[in-house]
Amino acid sequence: MSSNSQIPNLKTLLGRGRGAGLRGRARGGPGASTESSEAVRDNAVRGTDQDAAGSRVSCVELGYLNDPYAKLFATQSSTRRLPLLNRGSYVRTTAIDLLVDRFLTTPTHGLKQIISLGAGTDTRYWRLHDKYPDTPLLYHELDFPANAASKLLSIQRHSELEDALGAPHFGLAGPQQSYHSFTYNLHALDLRILAATDTASLPDLPNLNPTANTLILSEMCLCYLQPEVVEKIIYTLTTHYLRSSTPTSLVLYEPIRPRDAFGRTMISNLATRNIHLPTLTKYPELADQRARLKEYDFGDGDGVVDTGFVWREWVSAEEKERVGQLEMLDEMEELELLLRHYCVCWGWRDGDENRNQERDGDGDLFRRAWEGVKGTNGG
Repeated sequence: MSSNSQIPNLKTLLGRGRGAGLRGRARGGPGASTESSEAVRDNAVRGTDQDAAGSRVSCVELGYLNDPYAKLFATQSSTRRLPLLNRGSYVRTTAIDLLVDRFLTTPTHGLKQIISLGAGTDTRYWRLHDKYPDTPLLYHELDFPANAASKLLSIQRHSELEDALGAPHFGLAGPQQSYHSFTYNLHALDLRILAATDTASLPDLPNLNPTANTLILSEMCLCYLQPEVVEKIIYTLTTHYLRSSTPTSLVLYEPIRPRDAFGRTMISNLATRNIHLPTLTKYPELADQRARLKEYDFGDGDGVVDTGFVWREWVSAEEKERVGQLEMLDEMEELELLLRHYCVCWGWRDGDENRNQERDGDGDLFRRAWEGVKGTNGG
């Protein structure tokens, strides 16, 4: 087993490209302003996105995942990741795909909507468009303006990406940061804007449907923000942009267990690159994550598991055998250690009007969608 200072999964969060390159500037001098320090931290976080894109490409090229769009968003040269990292990326994607797929395939009377926070180069919209072409879905991505602009440039370069977006409210000609259609919407904004207490200052989110059955997704996004800011963001989304009667769920993928040797090393290494994970300290264990869902008013049902559980219980024996044949992986203990330090948690609310009665059969949508998923607590 590798020493603690060489735990390889740290590389998935360090942003080898732009993130790592910020180390010198990040330290600054004694007179560095708070604003510039915050800008450096933001740049470091944004820099992790291309590393994530590279990890997806590595998994696709080796056969772990089927994603023809991954390489279209990756700007770094293709680099084969370590088998341990490939396996971790595979489990992460598999876990979220299962929850999203069940949401989309559960029959409802109303429209379904996904709000993806800090989506970056994520390809989920395109994969879902191919997988469920007949399922009405309204998809929203919220991200930093710079990341949104970069994504739109990639879309402009590849017709297979643009063709799946639906008719835009405006053309893609020229530099753009946002894109709006009745199928796909990319909102260029800093999520922290949504934590504003003055609702009059909140931005308009075109085409966001306040009554559609909604799944909010944060895959390694909200963990970079202060817990009180995260709580305000979720509150704004669920009370300002969505109605209280709207069935709504939240799916989170975040690191956990910061107090053991592995966790301490992870925090230390990330800090040297100006990457901090405040929610990791606030919600360190699975029980804390479950309580967190209730704090956000997702108390009608919830579930939380680490990704080691996902690999053991959610992945079939046949699929384990297929994945096991892709690469030799001798570090099974390290894989278990890696997977124990990330979690997937999901919670939902039926909506105020649905707590005692169903709304056209949609009031128990999320219970039906995730019923039988191991780790779910019916609330």
